[in-house]
This record gives sequence, structure tokens and C-alpha cells, in this order.
Amino acid sequence: MLSALDHLVMYVDDLPQAVDFYSRVLDMDAKEQDAGHADLHFGNLTLRLQLADSAAEPKATRPATGGMELSFASRLPLEEVERHLAALSIPVELGPVARAGGKGPVESLYLRDPEGNLLEITRPRR
Repeated sequence: MLSALDHLVMYVDDLPQAVDFYSRVLDMDAKEQDAGHADLHFGNLTLRLQLADSAAEPKATRPATGGMELSFASRLPLEEVERHLAALSIPVELGPVARAGGKGPVESLYLRDPEGNLLEITRPRR
């Protein structure tokens, strides 16, 4: 019945800070944006950042910030990702460590965005 995930909504308290983090740190392409939301594009997916107190309807029953865990696949070796994060003073919480990804074994780095969401950056293990 379904063919793909079209977009994912993440609730935030500080939209400009979140847009800056995801575009500057994770190289996502910030597109449509207004006072209540911003769409960030990467690969075939859109990450929609939406203010938790936005009047937009419909929305989640209990919109909350900082409760997401997202895993992103990296085109770059994790060593390059680590250097990029270090240059931006973004701490790595854990990794690289061996994990089981959605499509097989991966090496992962973990970090947090400004809202406290846990972000995993993966690369297939060889």
C-alpha cells in the first residue's frame, strides 16, 4: 500500500536555531519556511521543523520537543563526519560504535541537536 516516507515532522521550541543546526551542521537544504515551520531537504526525504506551540492543525496529540531519535545515513566516512563536527564544536556523545542498522551492520556516531533529540549518523560496516 505505501511506497515511501514523504516527510517527518519534528517539533522545536526555537525554529531559527534548529534550522541553523540542521543546515549548517548536517548540510540539509533549508527550503520553504515561515514563522511556524521550515522544510529541510536531504536525499529523498523532507524533515519538517515545526514550532511545538504552532497553531497549525492537525498535529500530534502531544507535540513535544527533544523526544526524537533519528538515524541518518552518511555519504562520508565517519572520520570525516567527526572532523566536521569537531570543527563546529559539536560534541559526539558516543562512537564510532558497531550497531545494527535498518539495512544491515553499521558504524554509528551519536550526537544531540539543540532541542536534545538524539541523532545517529551511520555508515555501512565493511
